[in-house]
Amino acid sequence: MRARHDVLRQLLAGICEVRPRQRVLIAIDGLDGAGKTTLAEELVALGIEASVPCTLGNATPATGHRSLARVSIDGFHHPRARRYANGRGPQSFYRDSYDYEAFARSVVTPFKDGLPIVPAVCDVDADAPLPHTELDLPQDCILLIDGVFLHRPELRDLWDASVWVDVPFEVSVPRGNQRYPEAYDRDPEAESNRRYVEGQRLYFAQCSPWDLATWRLDNTDLDEPVLRSINPP
Repeated sequence: MRARHDVLRQLLAGICEVRPRQRVLIAIDGLDGAGKTTLAEELVALGIEASVPCTLGNATPATGHRSLARVSIDGFHHPRARRYANGRGPQSFYRDSYDYEAFARSVVTPFKDGLPIVPAVCDVDADAPLPHTELDLPQDCILLIDGVFLHRPELRDLWDASVWVDVPFEVSVPRGNQRYPEAYDRDPEAESNRRYVEGQRLYFAQCSPWDLATWRLDNTDLDEPVLRSINPP
């Protein structure tokens, strides 16, 4: 895993150079099962290594260092009734899954104003709202936002930089479905995967997110990812 460690350190070094000494929003976008959340968690963990100029947590960082935290867009799902009001097909997955207004109100606006954020408002598994809990972050914090569809037109201008985590459906579907082994087929074209795979294809057709990202990380081989700079910040 040394190759992965070195590539992620390279990515983190690039992220840490975005808007020094200011709060920064970084999107980590990709398919379900691409490894977005794991990547965000790895970057946060790398931030506490002495060899990387970042620190983790809410404490004031050392001079010249950046603070690092993460939030998932999954904490901003619409309630189940809203998500499925227009059916269970690909269109409703792409159009109706997330409450972007709540995300902007709870995370983006206060973060950019230097205020505490509310990192999640919805427990998607319980289909219930979460208690209002604020998170105070340092003024130079790099906040990683992981999730699907983050290069949509209404979101893309929110980010100071972004990562597209690139894997083919043939890899992402089995990888993601390991969490639900009895519920979904490993075949991307199986009917059980249609809502998610075709919803992502709608996103691809509208946005081509890999062309909009700052960095593209080929995460097909978890041990040896490949990093490319697409649109340098």
